[in-house]
Amino acid sequence: MDELRKQALAAAGVDVDAALARMMGSEALLLRLLKKFLDDQNFSKLQAAVSAGDQEAALAASHTLKGVCGNLSMPALFDLLTRQVAAFRAGDWEGAAALLAEIAPAYARVVDAIREACA
Repeated sequence: MDELRKQALAAAGVDVDAALARMMGSEALLLRLLKKFLDDQNFSKLQAAVSAGDQEAALAASHTLKGVCGNLSMPALFDLLTRQVAAFRAGDWEGAAALLAEIAPAYARVVDAIREACA
């Protein structure tokens, strides 16, 4: 992976070096998994569940997305989703739902950077 791609991913919130360490240095595997992230539906599920007031579905989508972000070394998104999952579990629906205002732009930045890096 060239340095420009790494910088774009890093600027969007992907810790490329940590992700590569998880992938045992395989850039091809990392790029393949980042492409799969683009197809993951959990962010859409989270938005829909929050809009519908479905707390159980929102928690499930947020928790799953948190795990994916952790595995792909996306610390900013991981931290936001960790806070959201904790709020859902604590019964703070309003606080958890409000975090979507921070999660959405962070998610969009990562998606845009992945699209650029994998183009």
